[in-house]
Amino acid sequence: MPIPVTDYNHVRLTVKDIAVSRKFYDEVFGFDVAYEIAPDADAATREQLGFLFGGVIYAFGGGLLGLRPVAPGDDAFSENRVGLDHVSFTVSSLAEVHAAAATLDELGIAHEPVKDLGAAGIAILEFRDPDNIALEITGPNS
Repeated sequence: MPIPVTDYNHVRLTVKDIAVSRKFYDEVFGFDVAYEIAPDADAATREQLGFLFGGVIYAFGGGLLGLRPVAPGDDAFSENRVGLDHVSFTVSSLAEVHAAAATLDELGIAHEPVKDLGAAGIAILEFRDPDNIALEITGPNS
């Protein structure tokens, strides 16, 4: 019998440099922070939030997106290895897909052109984060 899943809960990405990744995700998405350890947190709080590994967890939509800063400095993401291929975020209109491209342009973040996937009924905008993790904005193509 299949597991009766109703939604996803969270995705956590392993990153090399939390400051660089935080800046990127804050500027690009502006998600609300659900969990982080304050710099002046006491020992009990640090222990309770140890699952953050010094990172941050953002809340948006129906779930959470975490950044876990434990990757070695010489590591690199590849969607061609076992594991994550990419993370796609939903917007509600084709105009918002194009607005996302304009935001990335303003921030100086390289991206592919908006692609119309035709019969699939969606348009996508592909780009990468500072650790080369493949990200995508997806919306309707009309």
